[in-house]
Amino acid sequence: MAKLHEECGVFGIYDPEGNPAVTTYYGLVALQHRGQEGCGIAVNRDREIYHHKDQGLVNEVFDEEKLEKLKGRMAIGHVRYSTAGGSLRENVQPLVLRYVKGQLAISHNGNITNAAEIRSKLERNGAIFQTTADTEIIAYLIARERINSGSIEKAVKNAMKLLKGAFSLIVMSPNKMVAARDPWGFRPLSLGKRDNAIIFSSETCAFDAIDAEFVRDVTPGEIITIEDGEMRSDTELCGRQKTSLCIFEHIYFARPDSAIAGEVVHECRKRAGAFLAKQSPVEADIVIGVPDSGLSAAQGYSEESGIPIDTGFIKNKYIARTFIKPTQSDREIAVKLKLNVLKSAVNGKRVIMVDDSIVRGTTSERIVSLLRDAGAKEVHVRVSAPPFTWPCFFGTDIPDRDQLIANSHTIEETAKIINADSLDYLSIENLHKIAPNSNCGFCDACFTGNYNVDVEHLLK
Repeated sequence: MAKLHEECGVFGIYDPEGNPAVTTYYGLVALQHRGQEGCGIAVNRDREIYHHKDQGLVNEVFDEEKLEKLKGRMAIGHVRYSTAGGSLRENVQPLVLRYVKGQLAISHNGNITNAAEIRSKLERNGAIFQTTADTEIIAYLIARERINSGSIEKAVKNAMKLLKGAFSLIVMSPNKMVAARDPWGFRPLSLGKRDNAIIFSSETCAFDAIDAEFVRDVTPGEIITIEDGEMRSDTELCGRQKTSLCIFEHIYFARPDSAIAGEVVHECRKRAGAFLAKQSPVEADIVIGVPDSGLSAAQGYSEESGIPIDTGFIKNKYIARTFIKPTQSDREIAVKLKLNVLKSAVNGKRVIMVDDSIVRGTTSERIVSLLRDAGAKEVHVRVSAPPFTWPCFFGTDIPDRDQLIANSHTIEETAKIINADSLDYLSIENLHKIAPNSNCGFCDACFTGNYNVDVEHLLK
Protein backbone atom coordinates (compact mmCIF):
# COMPACT_ATOMS: atom_id res chain seq x y z
CA MET A 1 0.00 0.00 0.00
CA ALA A 2 1.63 3.21 -1.22
CA LYS A 3 0.96 5.20 1.93
CA LEU A 4 3.31 7.76 3.41
CA HIS A 5 5.66 6.29 5.95
CA GLU A 6 6.15 7.42 9.51
CA GLU A 7 9.02 9.46 10.81
CA CYS A 8 11.77 8.08 12.99
CA GLY A 9 11.43 7.94 16.76
CA VAL A 10 14.03 8.80 19.42
CA PHE A 11 14.12 7.93 23.11
CA GLY A 12 16.61 8.61 25.89
CA ILE A 13 16.74 8.05 29.63
CA TYR A 14 19.08 8.85 32.50
CA ASP A 15 18.25 6.45 35.34
CA PRO A 16 21.11 5.41 37.64
CA GLU A 17 18.76 3.41 39.87
CA GLY A 18 16.82 1.44 37.25
CA ASN A 19 17.44 -0.49 34.05
CA PRO A 20 17.67 2.12 31.27
CA ALA A 21 18.02 -0.42 28.42
CA VAL A 22 14.82 -2.24 29.37
CA THR A 23 12.96 1.05 29.80
CA THR A 24 14.25 2.18 26.41
CA TYR A 25 13.04 -1.09 24.88
CA TYR A 26 9.50 -0.41 26.11
CA GLY A 27 9.76 3.20 24.99
CA LEU A 28 10.75 2.12 21.49
CA VAL A 29 7.88 -0.38 21.34
CA ALA A 30 5.52 2.53 22.08
CA LEU A 31 7.20 4.51 19.27
CA GLN A 32 7.24 1.59 16.80
CA HIS A 33 4.64 3.31 14.59
CA ARG A 34 7.29 5.92 13.71
CA GLY A 35 9.61 3.43 12.03
CA GLN A 36 9.65 -0.28 11.33
CA GLU A 37 12.83 -0.76 9.29
CA GLY A 38 15.38 -0.91 12.08
CA CYS A 39 16.06 -0.05 15.70
CA GLY A 40 18.83 0.12 18.26
CA ILE A 41 19.78 0.87 21.86
CA ALA A 42 23.05 2.28 23.21
CA VAL A 43 23.92 2.41 26.92
CA ASN A 44 26.61 4.14 28.97
CA ARG A 45 28.28 1.84 31.48
CA ASP A 46 31.28 3.15 33.42
CA ARG A 47 32.02 5.74 30.73
CA GLU A 48 32.00 3.11 27.97
CA ILE A 49 29.19 2.98 25.39
CA TYR A 50 27.79 -0.43 24.41
CA HIS A 51 25.11 -0.89 21.81
CA HIS A 52 23.08 -3.29 19.74
CA LYS A 53 21.09 -2.49 16.59
CA ASP A 54 19.74 -4.24 13.52
CA GLN A 55 17.06 -4.14 10.87
CA GLY A 56 13.63 -5.24 12.00
CA LEU A 57 11.00 -4.46 14.60
CA VAL A 58 11.92 -3.82 18.23
CA ASN A 59 10.73 -7.22 19.44
CA GLU A 60 12.61 -8.89 16.58
CA VAL A 61 15.93 -7.15 17.23
CA PHE A 62 15.94 -7.45 21.03
CA ASP A 63 15.36 -10.29 23.44
CA GLU A 64 16.05 -10.77 27.14
CA GLU A 65 19.60 -11.97 26.53
CA LYS A 66 20.55 -8.95 24.41
CA LEU A 67 19.01 -6.50 26.87
CA GLU A 68 20.80 -8.20 29.77
CA LYS A 69 24.12 -7.26 28.15
CA LEU A 70 23.13 -3.59 27.92
CA LYS A 71 23.55 -2.52 31.52
CA GLY A 72 24.24 1.12 32.30
CA ARG A 73 23.06 4.31 33.96
CA MET A 74 21.72 5.95 30.80
CA ALA A 75 20.54 4.81 27.39
CA ILE A 76 19.34 6.16 24.07
CA GLY A 77 17.28 4.38 21.43
CA HIS A 78 15.92 4.81 17.94
CA VAL A 79 13.32 3.34 15.59
CA ARG A 80 13.97 4.05 11.95
CA TYR A 81 12.17 4.65 8.73
CA SER A 82 14.61 5.70 6.03
CA THR A 83 13.53 9.04 4.59
CA ALA A 84 17.15 9.73 3.64
CA GLY A 85 20.11 7.41 3.37
CA GLY A 86 18.29 4.28 2.30
CA SER A 87 17.26 1.12 4.09
CA LEU A 88 20.70 -0.24 4.96
CA ARG A 89 21.87 -1.92 8.16
CA GLU A 90 24.74 0.53 8.59
CA ASN A 91 22.22 3.40 8.66
CA VAL A 92 20.36 1.96 11.65
CA GLN A 93 20.71 4.13 14.77
CA PRO A 94 21.91 5.00 17.36
CA LEU A 95 25.13 5.82 15.58
CA VAL A 96 28.11 5.08 17.85
CA LEU A 97 31.59 6.33 17.10
CA ARG A 98 34.95 6.67 18.83
CA TYR A 99 37.17 9.74 18.46
CA VAL A 100 39.95 11.53 20.32
CA LYS A 101 37.65 12.62 23.18
CA GLY A 102 36.22 9.13 23.68
CA GLN A 103 32.89 7.75 22.47
CA LEU A 104 29.76 9.38 21.18
CA ALA A 105 26.30 7.95 20.50
CA ILE A 106 23.55 9.83 18.68
CA SER A 107 19.89 9.28 17.76
CA HIS A 108 18.36 11.66 15.23
CA ASN A 109 14.90 12.33 13.81
CA GLY A 110 14.64 14.57 10.74
CA ASN A 111 16.44 15.53 7.55
CA ILE A 112 19.19 18.14 7.10
CA THR A 113 18.59 20.33 4.05
CA ASN A 114 22.24 21.38 3.69
CA ALA A 115 23.60 17.87 4.33
CA ALA A 116 25.10 17.44 0.85
CA GLU A 117 26.99 20.74 1.11
CA ILE A 118 28.38 19.91 4.57
CA ARG A 119 29.28 16.37 3.56
CA SER A 120 31.16 17.58 0.50
CA LYS A 121 33.20 20.06 2.56
CA LEU A 122 34.04 17.43 5.16
CA GLU A 123 35.06 14.89 2.53
CA ARG A 124 37.35 17.40 0.84
CA ASN A 125 39.04 17.81 4.21
CA GLY A 126 39.63 14.09 4.52
CA ALA A 127 36.50 12.87 6.30
CA ILE A 128 35.53 9.25 5.61
CA PHE A 129 31.88 8.30 6.04
CA GLN A 130 30.63 4.79 6.80
CA THR A 131 26.93 5.48 6.21
CA THR A 132 24.77 7.47 3.81
CA ALA A 133 22.55 9.00 6.52
CA ASP A 134 22.40 12.62 7.69
CA THR A 135 23.04 11.43 11.25
CA GLU A 136 26.71 10.67 10.58
CA ILE A 137 27.24 14.20 9.28
CA ILE A 138 25.77 15.60 12.51
CA ALA A 139 27.90 13.24 14.60
CA TYR A 140 31.04 14.24 12.69
CA LEU A 141 30.32 17.93 13.24
CA ILE A 142 29.72 17.40 16.97
CA ALA A 143 32.93 15.36 17.31
CA ARG A 144 34.92 18.00 15.43
CA GLU A 145 33.47 20.83 17.50
CA ARG A 146 34.05 18.90 20.74
CA ILE A 147 37.80 18.91 20.12
CA ASN A 148 37.77 22.70 20.27
CA SER A 149 34.99 23.11 22.86
CA GLY A 150 35.00 22.81 26.60
CA SER A 151 31.99 20.47 26.74
CA ILE A 152 29.79 18.20 24.67
CA GLU A 153 26.83 20.57 25.01
CA LYS A 154 28.90 23.44 23.56
CA ALA A 155 29.93 21.16 20.72
CA VAL A 156 26.27 20.33 20.03
CA LYS A 157 25.41 24.05 20.00
CA ASN A 158 28.25 24.89 17.61
CA ALA A 159 27.19 22.05 15.31
CA MET A 160 23.56 23.22 15.39
CA LYS A 161 24.63 26.63 14.12
CA LEU A 162 25.91 24.94 10.94
CA LEU A 163 22.80 22.82 10.32
CA LYS A 164 19.62 23.71 8.45
CA GLY A 165 16.47 21.65 8.47
CA ALA A 166 14.93 19.18 10.89
CA PHE A 167 16.84 17.57 13.73
CA SER A 168 15.59 16.34 17.08
CA LEU A 169 18.70 14.85 18.68
CA ILE A 170 19.66 12.80 21.70
CA VAL A 171 23.43 12.60 22.18
CA MET A 172 25.26 10.47 24.75
CA SER A 173 28.88 11.03 25.76
CA PRO A 174 30.92 9.20 28.43
CA ASN A 175 29.56 11.58 31.09
CA LYS A 176 26.43 13.27 29.79
CA MET A 177 23.22 13.03 27.83
CA VAL A 178 22.27 15.98 25.64
CA ALA A 179 18.88 16.50 23.97
CA ALA A 180 18.45 19.20 21.34
CA ARG A 181 15.81 20.37 18.91
CA ASP A 182 16.36 22.42 15.77
CA PRO A 183 15.44 26.14 16.03
CA TRP A 184 12.46 25.64 13.68
CA GLY A 185 11.07 22.79 15.76
CA PHE A 186 10.12 20.66 12.75
CA ARG A 187 10.04 17.39 14.70
CA PRO A 188 8.60 16.85 18.18
CA LEU A 189 10.67 16.10 21.27
CA SER A 190 9.34 15.90 24.82
CA LEU A 191 10.80 15.82 28.32
CA GLY A 192 9.48 13.49 31.02
CA LYS A 193 10.31 12.22 34.51
CA ARG A 194 9.83 9.05 36.53
CA ASP A 195 11.08 9.21 40.12
CA ASN A 196 14.75 10.19 39.71
CA ALA A 197 14.85 9.30 36.02
CA ILE A 198 14.94 11.98 33.31
CA ILE A 199 13.51 10.93 29.96
CA PHE A 200 13.27 12.26 26.40
CA SER A 201 10.94 10.94 23.72
CA SER A 202 9.61 11.84 20.29
CA GLU A 203 6.08 11.36 21.63
CA THR A 204 4.38 11.38 25.00
CA CYS A 205 2.77 7.97 24.40
CA ALA A 206 6.15 6.45 25.34
CA PHE A 207 5.95 8.14 28.75
CA ASP A 208 2.55 6.54 29.34
CA ALA A 209 3.96 3.12 28.46
CA ILE A 210 6.66 3.32 31.15
CA ASP A 211 4.58 5.13 33.81
CA ALA A 212 6.51 8.36 33.40
CA GLU A 213 5.17 11.90 33.71
CA PHE A 214 5.17 14.31 30.81
CA VAL A 215 6.88 17.53 31.91
CA ARG A 216 6.99 19.69 28.77
CA ASP A 217 8.05 19.91 25.16
CA VAL A 218 11.67 20.66 24.42
CA THR A 219 11.61 24.21 23.03
CA PRO A 220 12.77 24.67 19.41
CA GLY A 221 16.46 25.57 19.59
CA GLU A 222 16.82 24.37 23.18
CA ILE A 223 19.72 22.21 24.38
CA ILE A 224 19.13 20.21 27.59
CA THR A 225 22.10 18.56 29.31
CA ILE A 226 21.88 15.80 31.92
CA GLU A 227 24.96 15.29 34.09
CA ASP A 228 24.97 13.21 37.29
CA GLY A 229 21.22 13.55 37.57
CA GLU A 230 21.26 17.33 37.27
CA MET A 231 19.51 19.02 34.34
CA ARG A 232 20.41 22.36 32.77
CA SER A 233 18.95 24.14 29.77
CA ASP A 234 20.59 26.38 27.16
CA THR A 235 18.09 28.54 25.25
CA GLU A 236 20.51 30.79 23.36
CA LEU A 237 19.37 29.43 19.98
CA CYS A 238 15.65 29.63 20.84
CA GLY A 239 13.46 32.20 19.13
CA ARG A 240 15.80 32.74 16.19
CA GLN A 241 13.52 31.11 13.63
CA LYS A 242 9.79 30.94 12.95
CA THR A 243 8.58 27.74 14.63
CA SER A 244 7.53 25.19 12.04
CA LEU A 245 6.30 21.96 13.61
CA CYS A 246 5.24 19.51 10.90
CA ILE A 247 1.42 19.72 10.83
CA PHE A 248 1.34 16.17 9.50
CA GLU A 249 2.30 14.95 12.98
CA HIS A 250 -1.23 15.85 14.07
CA ILE A 251 -2.84 14.50 10.91
CA TYR A 252 -1.02 11.21 10.48
CA PHE A 253 2.36 10.46 12.06
CA ALA A 254 1.81 10.67 15.80
CA ARG A 255 -0.16 8.18 17.84
CA PRO A 256 -3.67 9.46 18.71
CA ASP A 257 -2.93 9.29 22.44
CA SER A 258 0.16 11.50 22.20
CA ALA A 259 0.13 15.17 23.16
CA ILE A 260 2.19 17.36 20.82
CA ALA A 261 2.57 21.14 21.11
CA GLY A 262 -0.15 21.33 23.75
CA GLU A 263 -2.71 19.33 21.76
CA VAL A 264 -3.91 15.73 22.06
CA VAL A 265 -3.55 14.29 18.57
CA HIS A 266 -6.89 12.43 18.68
CA GLU A 267 -8.74 15.69 19.31
CA CYS A 268 -6.96 17.42 16.41
CA ARG A 269 -8.00 14.65 14.04
CA LYS A 270 -11.58 14.81 15.28
CA ARG A 271 -11.59 18.54 14.55
CA ALA A 272 -10.30 17.87 11.04
CA GLY A 273 -13.19 15.46 10.47
CA ALA A 274 -15.71 17.95 11.85
CA PHE A 275 -14.38 20.67 9.54
CA LEU A 276 -14.72 18.28 6.60
CA ALA A 277 -18.37 17.63 7.52
CA LYS A 278 -19.08 21.37 7.52
CA GLN A 279 -16.98 22.06 4.47
CA SER A 280 -18.17 19.18 2.29
CA PRO A 281 -21.45 17.60 3.44
CA VAL A 282 -23.03 14.72 1.54
CA GLU A 283 -26.06 12.51 2.06
CA ALA A 284 -24.98 9.08 3.20
CA ASP A 285 -25.87 6.18 5.48
CA ILE A 286 -22.60 5.61 7.36
CA VAL A 287 -19.20 7.11 7.99
CA ILE A 288 -16.15 4.85 8.15
CA GLY A 289 -12.49 5.63 8.76
CA VAL A 290 -9.44 4.07 7.12
CA PRO A 291 -7.20 2.68 9.88
CA ASP A 292 -5.41 4.00 11.72
CA SER A 293 -5.25 7.79 11.54
CA GLY A 294 -8.50 8.09 9.59
CA LEU A 295 -10.50 6.68 12.50
CA SER A 296 -10.39 9.78 14.70
CA ALA A 297 -11.24 12.04 11.75
CA ALA A 298 -14.17 9.79 10.85
CA GLN A 299 -15.46 10.12 14.40
CA GLY A 300 -15.32 13.90 14.09
CA TYR A 301 -17.12 13.80 10.75
CA SER A 302 -19.85 11.59 12.20
CA GLU A 303 -20.39 13.71 15.30
CA GLU A 304 -20.61 16.92 13.28
CA SER A 305 -22.82 15.53 10.49
CA GLY A 306 -25.05 13.29 12.59
CA ILE A 307 -24.43 10.40 10.20
CA PRO A 308 -23.71 7.22 12.20
CA ILE A 309 -20.19 5.86 12.28
CA ASP A 310 -19.43 2.17 11.82
CA THR A 311 -16.44 -0.11 11.52
CA GLY A 312 -15.85 -0.51 7.81
CA PHE A 313 -12.35 -1.99 7.79
CA ILE A 314 -10.57 -4.64 9.79
CA LYS A 315 -6.81 -4.09 9.83
CA ASN A 316 -4.41 -6.99 10.20
CA LYS A 317 -1.91 -5.58 12.68
CA TYR A 318 0.42 -8.55 12.26
CA ILE A 319 1.48 -7.57 8.74
CA ALA A 320 4.65 -5.63 9.52
CA ARG A 321 6.24 -5.00 6.14
CA THR A 322 5.03 -5.65 2.61
CA PHE A 323 7.74 -6.43 0.09
CA ILE A 324 7.48 -5.64 -3.60
CA LYS A 325 5.15 -8.17 -5.18
CA PRO A 326 6.00 -9.69 -8.57
CA THR A 327 2.48 -9.68 -10.02
CA GLN A 328 -0.64 -7.53 -9.87
CA SER A 329 -2.60 -10.35 -8.23
CA ASP A 330 0.02 -10.63 -5.49
CA ARG A 331 -0.17 -6.90 -4.87
CA GLU A 332 -3.96 -7.08 -4.57
CA ILE A 333 -3.68 -9.95 -2.10
CA ALA A 334 -1.22 -7.89 -0.05
CA VAL A 335 -3.76 -5.05 0.20
CA LYS A 336 -6.48 -7.45 1.34
CA LEU A 337 -4.16 -9.01 3.90
CA LYS A 338 -3.57 -5.60 5.43
CA LEU A 339 -7.10 -4.26 5.17
CA ASN A 340 -10.36 -6.18 4.84
CA VAL A 341 -13.86 -4.74 4.48
CA LEU A 342 -16.59 -5.64 6.94
CA LYS A 343 -19.24 -6.43 4.33
CA SER A 344 -22.17 -6.41 6.74
CA ALA A 345 -21.44 -2.78 7.55
CA VAL A 346 -21.21 -1.40 4.00
CA ASN A 347 -23.36 -3.65 1.80
CA GLY A 348 -26.09 -1.60 0.14
CA LYS A 349 -25.01 1.57 1.97
CA ARG A 350 -23.97 5.04 0.87
CA VAL A 351 -20.56 5.28 2.49
CA ILE A 352 -18.43 8.27 3.48
CA MET A 353 -14.85 7.02 3.68
CA VAL A 354 -12.50 9.27 5.67
CA ASP A 355 -8.77 8.89 5.07
CA ASP A 356 -5.76 10.96 6.10
CA SER A 357 -4.18 11.61 2.69
CA ILE A 358 -3.97 10.83 -1.00
CA VAL A 359 -0.47 10.71 -2.45
CA ARG A 360 -0.33 9.00 -5.83
CA GLY A 361 -3.92 7.76 -5.72
CA THR A 362 -3.12 4.08 -6.12
CA THR A 363 -3.89 3.12 -2.52
CA SER A 364 -7.16 5.09 -2.46
CA GLU A 365 -8.24 3.42 -5.68
CA ARG A 366 -7.65 -0.03 -4.19
CA ILE A 367 -9.48 0.79 -0.95
CA VAL A 368 -12.50 2.22 -2.81
CA SER A 369 -12.53 -0.91 -4.95
CA LEU A 370 -12.63 -3.05 -1.81
CA LEU A 371 -15.70 -1.15 -0.62
CA ARG A 372 -17.48 -1.49 -3.96
CA ASP A 373 -16.66 -5.19 -4.11
CA ALA A 374 -18.24 -5.51 -0.66
CA GLY A 375 -21.50 -4.02 -1.97
CA ALA A 376 -21.22 -0.31 -1.12
CA LYS A 377 -23.85 1.61 -3.13
CA GLU A 378 -21.89 4.87 -3.11
CA VAL A 379 -18.43 5.80 -1.88
CA HIS A 380 -17.70 9.43 -0.97
CA VAL A 381 -14.07 10.04 -0.03
CA ARG A 382 -13.14 12.78 2.43
CA VAL A 383 -9.47 13.48 3.20
CA SER A 384 -8.46 15.03 6.54
CA ALA A 385 -5.51 16.86 4.92
CA PRO A 386 -5.19 19.23 1.95
CA PRO A 387 -3.84 17.89 -1.38
CA PHE A 388 -0.11 17.16 -1.47
CA THR A 389 1.47 19.40 -4.10
CA TRP A 390 5.08 19.80 -2.92
CA PRO A 391 7.80 17.44 -1.67
CA CYS A 392 9.03 17.45 1.94
CA PHE A 393 12.73 17.92 2.76
CA PHE A 394 12.40 17.62 6.53
CA GLY A 395 11.86 13.91 7.07
CA THR A 396 8.62 12.86 5.36
CA ASP A 397 8.89 10.66 2.28
CA ILE A 398 6.57 12.71 0.07
CA PRO A 399 7.56 11.96 -3.56
CA ASP A 400 8.60 14.38 -6.27
CA ARG A 401 5.90 16.69 -7.56
CA ASP A 402 5.35 14.74 -10.78
CA GLN A 403 4.29 11.72 -8.71
CA LEU A 404 1.68 13.61 -6.68
CA ILE A 405 -1.76 13.09 -8.19
CA ALA A 406 -3.00 16.52 -7.06
CA ASN A 407 -0.43 18.23 -9.30
CA SER A 408 -1.70 16.65 -12.49
CA HIS A 409 -5.42 16.20 -11.85
CA THR A 410 -8.31 18.24 -10.51
CA ILE A 411 -10.34 16.99 -7.56
CA GLU A 412 -13.06 15.81 -9.96
CA GLU A 413 -10.51 13.97 -12.12
CA THR A 414 -8.94 12.36 -9.05
CA ALA A 415 -12.38 11.21 -7.88
CA LYS A 416 -12.86 9.42 -11.21
CA ILE A 417 -9.39 7.87 -11.04
CA ILE A 418 -10.00 6.40 -7.58
CA ASN A 419 -13.58 5.45 -8.58
CA ALA A 420 -15.24 7.59 -5.89
CA ASP A 421 -18.66 9.20 -6.27
CA SER A 422 -17.24 12.38 -4.76
CA LEU A 423 -14.00 13.60 -3.20
CA ASP A 424 -12.90 16.52 -1.09
CA TYR A 425 -9.87 17.51 0.95
CA LEU A 426 -9.55 19.58 4.11
CA SER A 427 -8.96 23.21 3.14
CA ILE A 428 -5.75 25.01 4.07
CA GLU A 429 -7.82 27.46 6.10
CA ASN A 430 -9.36 24.67 8.17
CA LEU A 431 -6.04 22.84 8.43
CA HIS A 432 -4.71 25.63 10.61
CA LYS A 433 -7.73 25.38 12.91
CA ILE A 434 -7.27 21.76 13.96
CA ALA A 435 -4.79 22.63 16.73
CA PRO A 436 -6.13 25.87 18.20
CA ASN A 437 -4.45 25.39 21.58
CA SER A 438 -0.98 24.70 20.20
CA ASN A 439 1.93 26.74 21.44
CA CYS A 440 3.84 26.95 18.14
CA GLY A 441 3.65 27.63 14.44
CA PHE A 442 3.36 24.88 11.84
CA CYS A 443 5.03 23.85 8.60
CA ASP A 444 2.51 23.23 5.79
CA ALA A 445 5.02 23.33 2.92
CA CYS A 446 3.95 19.97 1.47
CA PHE A 447 0.52 21.55 0.85
CA THR A 448 1.47 25.14 0.04
CA GLY A 449 5.10 25.21 -1.08
CA ASN A 450 5.84 27.79 1.64
CA TYR A 451 9.11 26.50 3.08
CA ASN A 452 10.54 28.24 6.13
CA VAL A 453 14.04 27.05 5.20
CA ASP A 454 15.78 27.74 1.90
CA VAL A 455 15.30 24.63 -0.27
CA GLU A 456 15.73 26.14 -3.74
CA HIS A 457 18.80 23.98 -4.38
CA LEU A 458 16.71 20.88 -3.57
CA LEU A 459 13.78 21.81 -5.80
CA LYS A 460 15.93 21.97 -8.96
